[in-house]
Amino acid sequence: MFGIPGKQAVTITDKAARQIAKLMAKDGSQGLRIGVKKGGCAGMEYTMDYVSEVDPMDEVVEQDGARVMIAPMAQMFLFGTEIDYETTLLESGFKFRNPNVVDACGCGESIKFNEAITTT
Repeated sequence: MFGIPGKQAVTITDKAARQIAKLMAKDGSQGLRIGVKKGGCAGMEYTMDYVSEVDPMDEVVEQDGARVMIAPMAQMFLFGTEIDYETTLLESGFKFRNPNVVDACGCGESIKFNEAITTT
């Protein structure tokens, strides 16, 4: 929908692809749908949900057995994002490196996008 021909909307690191494929197999899902919603102290939050069916309007990115679907309304916010999976001594989880984010709260759960994106 908002993509550039020949370029994926998001990229997935090898670690993230392994984790997504593992979650898909465990849950028996068709993949993970990522999106954004209003909320959090910075204004927006990422969402991730298991999906049993691929919506034809979703942008689909596949890599090494992992499938990520991007909800149509989130595509403009997520274009150019790298999805990674990090494990530290204190936590493990998906990390979004999004060039469209201009601010984030201290907890890393809430984000703020460039005003040009949110007003179009």
